[in-house]
Amino acid sequence: IAILIFGCAEVMMGFTLSGERDAFTSFGNYTSFWQGTLFLVCGSLSIYTELRPSKKMVTVCLSMYVVSLLGIIVSFGYRIRLFSYLTQENSMHLLVGLLTGSDATCRLQAVRCLHELSHSPHTSVASACLPASPYLLTYLSGQSTKFTELCLYTLGNLCPDSVVKEKLLAQGIVPALASCLENQRHNLAVVEAVGFTLSQLLQANDAAEKIIPMVLASSLPSHLLSVLTPDPKFGLAPAIECTWCIHYLTCSMKDHRVLLAQGALLQCSSLLVSLGGAVAEGNKEEAGAVNLSSAEVRGEPALLLSTQMGDVRIVVALCALLQAFLHTQPALARESAWVLNNLTAHSRALCSALLTLNLVPGLIQLLQLLPFNWLHRGTRDILRVLANIAHNKKDFCVQLAHRGLLSALCATLKMADQEMVTLSMDVLFMLVVSSPQVAEEFVKQGGLSLLEATQYNNEGEIRQRATHLLEHHLLS
Repeated sequence: IAILIFGCAEVMMGFTLSGERDAFTSFGNYTSFWQGTLFLVCGSLSIYTELRPSKKMVTVCLSMYVVSLLGIIVSFGYRIRLFSYLTQENSMHLLVGLLTGSDATCRLQAVRCLHELSHSPHTSVASACLPASPYLLTYLSGQSTKFTELCLYTLGNLCPDSVVKEKLLAQGIVPALASCLENQRHNLAVVEAVGFTLSQLLQANDAAEKIIPMVLASSLPSHLLSVLTPDPKFGLAPAIECTWCIHYLTCSMKDHRVLLAQGALLQCSSLLVSLGGAVAEGNKEEAGAVNLSSAEVRGEPALLLSTQMGDVRIVVALCALLQAFLHTQPALARESAWVLNNLTAHSRALCSALLTLNLVPGLIQLLQLLPFNWLHRGTRDILRVLANIAHNKKDFCVQLAHRGLLSALCATLKMADQEMVTLSMDVLFMLVVSSPQVAEEFVKQGGLSLLEATQYNNEGEIRQRATHLLEHHLLS
């Protein structure tokens, strides 16, 4: 009889929960109905077996007891999980209530809790914090610096989650960030936080289609570019975050005209020049933003425009960075070599500046000092820079030879990297053809035996070039 009462209670509770369509209850998998049915069947069989006992009915009754017991275990586990979820949901509602309350201290503590939660590696945390996102966006227009910072960093930590990102975009996070940056542009701590949040958004896989058009249509690009002048008191942090944003924008865009029209190239180049100057004076603490600034001039349209500007200070800065961070930050040095190669490929003025400012000997010396792991890109880019100089003018070739490039080529021709050997042959050809005196100097340095050995190279193209140099320009 007790089991029958439990079964009726479960079924009645199921009908009650069926009306709670919007709540997350056990009605989701009809727990009350099937649990109640099991209890009713068990109770009925127990009464029937008591009235008409038999071995067969006892077996059936015990079997139903076992099934009911398993059902109790399953339903109990499911309801415990529901209870945990409801507790978490109620906690988030309580936190949101504190966040939207009138007590400023409670609001600050609530946003601190949300900020700590946003650091959690658990994937469910971001979705759990969704109810707070509209209020976090609203508070970006507040007056408290610390409160606004925490809101921004919380939003930035939640952005990588795709569901949260879609919700934030729909709720207007881009206009909110633009308004916040415009109103707080003199507050560098808030500016840094805006840069962090926006950079998190721009790293999304669909940023080029969904986010970047919204960013370009707002006032964000112009404000970001205005921050690229480091503040001597506050440091480089805001400039670094904003440069990351510009970097992600340029990497995801095919047409850079909007950024170029707003002076992106001028700002990034100026920052790069100032950082290069600081490094040249021995201040390497500025290195944090150098790689970011280098990334800004990687787009081809920007590179072409930079050659039209003719600002020779940028090559001075790149050479300073290249030499200063060769061993401590090789990735940064390789990036500088890559940018320098692209700049000199389009500008005779910059090639001439490398010679006039006596920067070439430092580049030539690097060819002989670079570590092995540079062979994949760094050394090639430096050699391409020297090839760009040689390609512009015969007189440049003579100057390169006088500055010691021939001995460096003798070293690179012995390398195992086939691309380096091919590139060295191209540069050597330009030098030898430019002047008979250069050819004679190469012969004096043992170049004939080196080229003769190169004729046995595995690559047919390299063998042909070596043979051509020997037969038409050296032995003759």
